[in-house]
Amino acid sequence: MPDLAAYLPTLRAGRWFAQLPVAFSTALLDMAKLRQLQTGDALFLRGGPPCGLYALVRGSIRISGLVDARHDTREALLILLTPPTWFAEISVFDGSTRTHDAHAAEPSTLLQVPHEALQAWLQAHPEYWRDLALLMADKLRMAFINMEEQAVLPAAVRVMRRLVQMAQGYGQGADEGSSRRALAITQEQLALMIGVSRQTTNQILNDLKARDLIRVHRGALEIVDLAALRELCL
Repeated sequence: MPDLAAYLPTLRAGRWFAQLPVAFSTALLDMAKLRQLQTGDALFLRGGPPCGLYALVRGSIRISGLVDARHDTREALLILLTPPTWFAEISVFDGSTRTHDAHAAEPSTLLQVPHEALQAWLQAHPEYWRDLALLMADKLRMAFINMEEQAVLPAAVRVMRRLVQMAQGYGQGADEGSSRRALAITQEQLALMIGVSRQTTNQILNDLKARDLIRVHRGALEIVDLAALRELCL
């Protein structure tokens, strides 16, 4: 059995896990199993049964779905998850099927807390449901913010704000000053996530590149000046 304690520094770098009561965080690790995915591997698919709670400790996971609009099927890329992120908690609460697809965007390592084991533990320790609810509330807050920005902000600002959010791990880090400068996302994926054309996204990124704020690599983006990029978003 793998020693999951090796991933504790990464997990504790996450705000939600770092604030958990010791009894709950210990129980999660005791129940967890190690999962390794290669690029493109599916973690779970829309309509699949609840399979537990996940913690991403290495790599990145794409959360997406397919939308059929008048027989024109398009991918809707919601978010690119990076460590240290806990996710998939919705099905823990309602026991229903998965709402979206989750695929590895690069070789990734995750901890999986199986659904049945977690349900049994929470039933025996119901006082910890609130701690799990805080994880979902944080995601809901972020979703509302992104919905508002999608409706009112120009495309360039939306692109820059999403890059800043991704670099800052969507606010999931315990250290507010921590950031991730290398983002494993393509221009096409970013365009899908923001809801603008690839051509418009390319123009915006080229402008940011000309201003030495980012670098564009094959299959990845690099944040060069996060402070300046954040300032432009205000």
